[in-house]
Amino acid sequence: MNRLAVGSTMTPEYIEWWGRRINDNIARPNQGDSQLTGKHLRVVPSDLEIIRQNFEKRNSELEKMIEQMEEEKMNLRLDMDVQKLKTEKLRKGKNKAEEDLDKIQEENIKADRWERKF
Repeated sequence: MNRLAVGSTMTPEYIEWWGRRINDNIARPNQGDSQLTGKHLRVVPSDLEIIRQNFEKRNSELEKMIEQMEEEKMNLRLDMDVQKLKTEKLRKGKNKAEEDLDKIQEENIKADRWERKF
């Protein structure tokens, strides 16, 4: 609202009337209205706040994914270690079986030689 200032034409009564008029347009909370006003007010986040909230949400999701992947990685390493142990055990068993087979073949050869001699 624009004020027109003409100088001496503004009387004290006019100034008082103008002040009441402006003050009457300003809402003052009453006892009952203060609770209602609080219920109807809501905070509107700024664009930066919205971006920050989205970032934090996405960051939280990524942290959960990283934790899951690290857990899966650990489980896969354990599986790999178990497979290595099984492979090593089978390799040792194979080597032992080959040694036993070689000994049996040598003994068969010796037995055949003894039979030929007699």
